[in-house]
This record gives sequence, C-alpha cells and structure tokens, in this order.
Amino acid sequence: MSAYLLDWVNLLGRWVHMITGIAWIGASFYFIWLDNSLEAPKSQADSDKGVSGEVWSVHGGGVYHAQKYRLAPEQMPEHLHWFKWEAYTTWITGMFMLALMYWYGAEIYLIDPGVAELSKPVAIAIGMAVIVVGWFSYNWLCESDIGKNENDMAAILFVVLTLLAFALCQVFSGRGAYMHFGAMLGTIMVGNVFFVIIPGQKDLVRAKEEGREPDPIHGIRGKQRSVHNTYFTLPVLFVMISNHYAMTYGHKYNWLILVALTLIGALIRIYFVARHKGKASIIPLIIAFLLLAGIVTVVAPHQSDRLSAKLAGHVEMSTVQSIITERCSTCHAKSPTQAGFQSPPKGIVFDSVDDITRQAQVIHQQTVITKAMPIGNLTAITDEERATIDAWFAQMK
Repeated sequence: MSAYLLDWVNLLGRWVHMITGIAWIGASFYFIWLDNSLEAPKSQADSDKGVSGEVWSVHGGGVYHAQKYRLAPEQMPEHLHWFKWEAYTTWITGMFMLALMYWYGAEIYLIDPGVAELSKPVAIAIGMAVIVVGWFSYNWLCESDIGKNENDMAAILFVVLTLLAFALCQVFSGRGAYMHFGAMLGTIMVGNVFFVIIPGQKDLVRAKEEGREPDPIHGIRGKQRSVHNTYFTLPVLFVMISNHYAMTYGHKYNWLILVALTLIGALIRIYFVARHKGKASIIPLIIAFLLLAGIVTVVAPHQSDRLSAKLAGHVEMSTVQSIITERCSTCHAKSPTQAGFQSPPKGIVFDSVDDITRQAQVIHQQTVITKAMPIGNLTAITDEERATIDAWFAQMK
C-alpha cells in the first residue's frame, strides 16, 4: 500500500472512529446520568404499571419526560430503540486503526529495540493476546464471587491493570504499550455491551413477548457492566490522544504515569456519577488533582538528567545538523525517504539550519528528554548523539 493511500485510509479510519466514539460515549454518559437522576413517579398509576423512576428535562426548546420500568411494560412498544451499533462501530474502527498503525506498521510504532528485541509476528501475537485474555479475565472476575463485591472488584482490577501497564511497557514502545492498554479496556467495554448488556435486554423483551416473567439478573448484570464502562471511558479517551504527548509514554516511568492517569480518569467519573445523584464529595477530584500535579512535577525535565553533563566545549551547528540530517530527516523532510511516510509528521521539516534552529525545543524534547524520536529508533541514534543535541540546546539558552 503506497504511503499516500495509507495516509487517506488512516485519516478516514480515525474520523469514523472519532465520530462513532462520540456517539457511544455520549449515549453512555447520558444514560448513566438518567439512571442516577431518576425520582419516584408522582403518579400512582405509573407506579402500578411498573414505573420505578422518572425524570423531567428540557433541551433544544422542548420538554422531555423519561420513565424507567422496574423490568419492562406489560405491552412492549412497536418501536424500541437499541443502543449498540455505536459501541460496535467504535470498536471495529478502533481495531482497524490498531491493526493498520501498530500491527501493519509494527516495526515503526510498536517495536522498540531499546525496550525489547521482538520480531514483528511475536509483537503482534502479544498484542492480540493481551486484548483477548484481558476480556476473558475481566469477564471471569465479574462472574465470580469477587464480582459480587464492587470494592473488591475495583481493588483487584486496579492491581491487575497496574501489572499489565508495567508488563506492556517492558515489551513494547511506550506509545505501543499505551495503545494496547487502551485497546484492551475498549474491548472490555464493547464486550460488556455485546456479551452481557444486549443479550440481557433481548431476553427481557422476549420474556414480555412470550408472556413470562423477565429474569431480573439481566438488569443487575447490565447495570454493573454499564457502570464499569463509564469508569473506563476517560482512561480510554486519554490513550486515544496519548500518542501526541511523548512526555508521558516516553518517560522512564511511563507505566506508572499510565496507571496514574487511568486512576485520575476513573476518579473524575466517580465524582460526576455521584454528582448526578445530588451533593457529591469533592475528595475524588482533590485526589485526582494531586495525582495530576504529581505527574507534572515528576515528568518535568531536571538539570540532573542532562545527557550532556560529561561533554565539554562548544558544539558546532554543523555537527548538530549532521546528526539531525542522518537520524531525523529521513522522516522530517519535505520528501521523506523513510518507507511508510508520504509527508513529514506534523509538517515538521529539518531541511535547513533555520528549520533546525527554529524547532530546537521540539528536537530537544523528543530526542533527549523523552527519547521518543527517532520513532522506534529506526535510524539508530546513539546516546552520544543525544548528548550532543542536549549540549547544543543548552548553549542556545
């Protein structure tokens, strides 16, 4: 596939993924809010026909009256709206993008020889196994006695996700590890919809149509999985944008940063879910803010981390230009020579001394601080060359 066509497939895939993701997350957030905002029905007639709660709302110039039944109405309506295709399409397009970028282009985006020497088939197999095993392990936890206690379930999930984040960052590039962590969470979310929530809802509808009493276990399981999904949402959204922020996945403690940001996302959702029900404690937000402040502090570059500490003397611009041309310009040029690149990433080029000088801070951040570039270290930049760039940047100040 030519680099030009690959760019278009990438663009369209991301666009559809984003559109369907917004639809899925929007519906999920709305129904979590709706469920937590229900009040007892004011009409005894509504209570008698099985209504367990209702809510009045206004939007777009209209007033809406939503009611929730304990199980289902005596007579099912002719038109019943299902919320499932948003989830399925988001997952399908997400897996398409994962396969396109991180499996088809594994040697660029997934494998980092500085982390682990993996062949392309092995790296892809590990990535697939993480996603599949992740779903089955989570589903087993939910169906076991552990799943009956949400606090125990949350604690065990946190430990498992922490170990997974650490393990992924020991075998994949930082961005590859993050993306597979998010893909596993996203698969759990869509698995909850496909294997638990929708089948339970279908059984409820069939029960009413067949004149039998619906099994309440489906509502209990569906509610549990929906709540889990809403707590996974913000961590997955972070992973979706994380590839733009190398200071997270490129840090030596990238796995810990991933765990902390996952926890921050969950804490924010905990606050808002509680807020739907009325007055909510701000403690989850305070903890989230403190964790975020801690990450910002830890990730910030420090003078003691300088690679150029042992270098002496003035670094000539010609020396730096030679390093950048050899190690970076294969991608960052008006006409890239690196296979798979039709145009320079983010439009950044290093074709001249002026280009390099103007982008000095970006070069330093990506090659020295995070070491995220060259991507996958495809051009085999050395520590000595990184130190030279570091010394050059320091003398510019």
